Amino acid sequence: MTLPGKAGVNMHPATRLVDKTIQSPETSPAHAPELAALSEHLPERLGQPPLLVRYEAEAAWLEAHGVEPRLARAAAARAAALYAMDEPDEPGAEAPLWRAQMAAEISPGPLRLAQLFGLSAMAAERLHEAWALLGTADALMETGGDIRLARDPKTALNGYGCSHRPRPWAITFASSTASSSSARGYIAADKARLAVTTALLRGIPAGKAVGVCISAVRRGIAKGFGLRAGEEIILAASGTDTELLALALTHLAGTDKPILNILIAPEETGRGVPMAARGLHFAVDTALGHDVTCEAPIEGFRPDTALANIALRDASGGVRAACVVEAEIEAALAAALAEGRRVILHGLDLSKTGLLAPSPAFLARLRELYGDAFDIVLDACQVRLSPASVQSYLALGATVLVTGSKFFTGPPFAGAALLPEAVAARLRTGMLPRGLAAYFNRAEFPVDAPAARGLPEGGNYGLALRWHAALAEMRALLRVKPGRRVEILCGFAKAVERGIAATPGLALLPAPAVFRNEADEPWERLPSIFTFSLCAPYALDRCLTPVEARQVYVWLNTDLSPWLPEQPEIAARICHIGQPVPLAQPLGEGQMGALRVSAGARLISGEPSHRALGPRARLDQEFADVGVVFAKIGLILANWTLLSEVNPSPSYRPRRVNG
Repeated sequence: MTLPGKAGVNMHPATRLVDKTIQSPETSPAHAPELAALSEHLPERLGQPPLLVRYEAEAAWLEAHGVEPRLARAAAARAAALYAMDEPDEPGAEAPLWRAQMAAEISPGPLRLAQLFGLSAMAAERLHEAWALLGTADALMETGGDIRLARDPKTALNGYGCSHRPRPWAITFASSTASSSSARGYIAADKARLAVTTALLRGIPAGKAVGVCISAVRRGIAKGFGLRAGEEIILAASGTDTELLALALTHLAGTDKPILNILIAPEETGRGVPMAARGLHFAVDTALGHDVTCEAPIEGFRPDTALANIALRDASGGVRAACVVEAEIEAALAAALAEGRRVILHGLDLSKTGLLAPSPAFLARLRELYGDAFDIVLDACQVRLSPASVQSYLALGATVLVTGSKFFTGPPFAGAALLPEAVAARLRTGMLPRGLAAYFNRAEFPVDAPAARGLPEGGNYGLALRWHAALAEMRALLRVKPGRRVEILCGFAKAVERGIAATPGLALLPAPAVFRNEADEPWERLPSIFTFSLCAPYALDRCLTPVEARQVYVWLNTDLSPWLPEQPEIAARICHIGQPVPLAQPLGEGQMGALRVSAGARLISGEPSHRALGPRARLDQEFADVGVVFAKIGLILANWTLLSEVNPSPSYRPRRVNG
């Protein structure tokens, strides 16, 4: 239970939603049974229906914080309805009518709400106007993103195989891609949601209530990364959205030159990055819910922007020498400047497989040689670096792209661009491309940003809640002493190496050591993303293709015990790891799919579901779970033909939890 409630609240199974607070002469008796049925459509657990616990605690919290009782109970009923939509119904049970009405995207209307809850006209209108901003933290965190954030109704998981609701039964080493919320993150998001809900129900305008929530995020990011005066933050729904934003900021550079965008290994960043880097739509919808055509031009962006892709791996998949990569970067930069282009040079810290390029020293040398004739955009979306390293990049005049949803293990779709002072100053002149209004609201930008005046008023509430969850994980990480971080990451590396060595057909892919400068903190030089290939069980001279590796990734996230009953302890475990990365086949032509296990901030700060264990026992459990991941991979490869035939799908809960 994550909602704070009053001690002594009546939560007996016989409790009805329509108690003496809601039932009144104004309430239509014909509709009272719809609300009263709340306690009759769920099994009792621990002596009380969880839906009633959820409802009563929320109503009590809102009342305790100054919300008129009937209005508090009406808002709590909406949250309870959305909660119930994600809970399994009893076999053969029909969902009650009240649930569909209160969980609907569109309000039943002020008159209907007044009728159901005995509300005054003013209170009913207030509830109606706030409708889209009321609900559970997980439902609201699923808003304000594109189609990748949508949950599959069959699995209750999004496109990343995770959930905004905590999933403590899952073994999670997926921070290189995305993670389900932890209890710590969820509680932080829920506290922020309750504050906004209370403000809305007390008559605070939506823009102001959400704006306060977003301002708190901005302060948290600034504090976490140690930003200095003049440096600014722009929030973005995802890392790809920050890439589009970086291009828009170069449009404000005060020149009318065509742009060359130099990307570093875009195949190791994000699929939509090359499109966003040219000012093209990178999905079929946007974070603000606009339907668009993927790869179509976005209004206001220059149509003549060109790309130069710098590879970090050779044709055989090996990592190219840093000196070769940097020479290629400098040649592309010099040629573009000679042609009269404005250049955006990307840095990558780190890639999907843990690669860093180019070095900060190289970027500093280019800045000294060419001055401000080019922009530096540092893709640090993995955020596997210290605040001091972020500050060093900002000191080079680099716009630093970060997320709260990779290493920090916050919910997916929480991005931000950290702007050095010189770039932040651009927001006070010119106008951002008009098409950016499909992706950003005004509140995601600093208050003093006239260039954003063409954006919609308001803010991305779902994005703000996701960042609140991520900031809770960031704060927990920063409380851990650097020496302890080193100890944990070294232990994780040994556990991964043991697991790979014990699993036939797997091979750990080498990666160069991470080095930025002499001031690096020891922990940020250690590997935290481990990439490995999988030998195809049907052909020992080939590795699994990207499509086949994705099947392994999905089946790991699935309770396989019905199909593999011989080893139920391993088959039933839910294991979520990083999505496959396409790399060259080590032998022969084509691509293989390399999977990844990653250490996230929760491994260091402590996974909340392990809080009952002592520090040593907790780590022993985490490292044992690494072994379970590789044992399940071995089980999948050994039963490849069978699993390929049945192709089981994952679900939010394992089957034993579903019952």
